[in-house]
Amino acid sequence: MAIKSTETQWGGMAKLLHWLMALAIIGNGIFGLIMVEMPRGMGKLNAFALHKSIGLTVLALLLLRVSWRWFDRKPRDEPMPRWQSLAAHLTHGVLYLFMLALPLSGWIMNSLHGYPLQFFKLFNLPALAEKNEDLSELAETAHETLFWVLLLVVIAHAGAALVHHLFERDNTLLRMLPFARLRQRKSGDSP
Repeated sequence: MAIKSTETQWGGMAKLLHWLMALAIIGNGIFGLIMVEMPRGMGKLNAFALHKSIGLTVLALLLLRVSWRWFDRKPRDEPMPRWQSLAAHLTHGVLYLFMLALPLSGWIMNSLHGYPLQFFKLFNLPALAEKNEDLSELAETAHETLFWVLLLVVIAHAGAALVHHLFERDNTLLRMLPFARLRQRKSGDSP
């Protein structure tokens, strides 16, 4: 598998970043829902610290992913109706926006609560806002809402890929799966 993308499929680096981020976002979201129900104590504090570090990792991976996209070519779109192409591009834009907003909202929420922010206990990051308990509640609501909306967009994104794979029988999903072989076009198919 080539590291860089080709005209027909995503390269190894794009696939790696895509799937790492998908696993990290979904896994950390589930972990976040579990940790808030934990009883107070060191276990809960350690869970919050891990959740924050994974969130910062998602932010770093997003920055790496965007940087990689500047240097890597984008495969041409699969043939599809214009409305589907527009919906796909809009969905990708919304995904990137929410992948940025979710960890930043967590960082802001942490700052408003006045807690220190450590990255896997290696170093501290600066606060993005002064401590403000009133605003921290709003930030907490925003962070959770962003997660649920991002989850809905991810489900729509995955659902569309499955529709293309199962019903349209094109390469939309296959070209992002590691080690997948692309379907050959039939002679009557559009280029």
